[in-house]
Amino acid sequence: MNAPENRVLIQPISAAGFAPFGDLLQATGQPDKIINQGLCGRYHDLAQMDFSDGRAGLSLFNAEPRALPMPLQMMERHPEGSQAFIPMSEHGFLVIVAPDAGGRPGRPLAFETQPGQVVNFHRGTWHGVLTPLQAPGLFAVVDRIGAGANLQEHWFETPFVVARS
Repeated sequence: MNAPENRVLIQPISAAGFAPFGDLLQATGQPDKIINQGLCGRYHDLAQMDFSDGRAGLSLFNAEPRALPMPLQMMERHPEGSQAFIPMSEHGFLVIVAPDAGGRPGRPLAFETQPGQVVNFHRGTWHGVLTPLQAPGLFAVVDRIGAGANLQEHWFETPFVVARS
């Protein structure tokens, strides 16, 4: 069994808690604009999409749900562009991030989103893979499409264990 120092406890996500790693998007409060003949509220320009070159692309990802407790063996980052995970179901999902510690991830943090919340990882943010906790695990993903490598992976010698508190 893994030592307590290797356990990462899941916490609820908040805009302030997630801010060092990216943007938390959700349709709360009054919309910025009312459009479509007064029948639609627009929450405008909520994410800092950032690409060094190339262009924004929209892809669909269909991820298998994960069970908790979950080993965290690897984290990744995208040095050339931000990446947004947009769930296409009414379920929250697990978001794992870490500060940079000299070119590798520091101690991970784990957040659980609520239904309807979207995350956008800032360019270069260490994060876990797309992690739904229940099916379906269908997501729209907005990220950089362009030439050159935009993926760095770090594999931990000793995996962390992500669990509920």
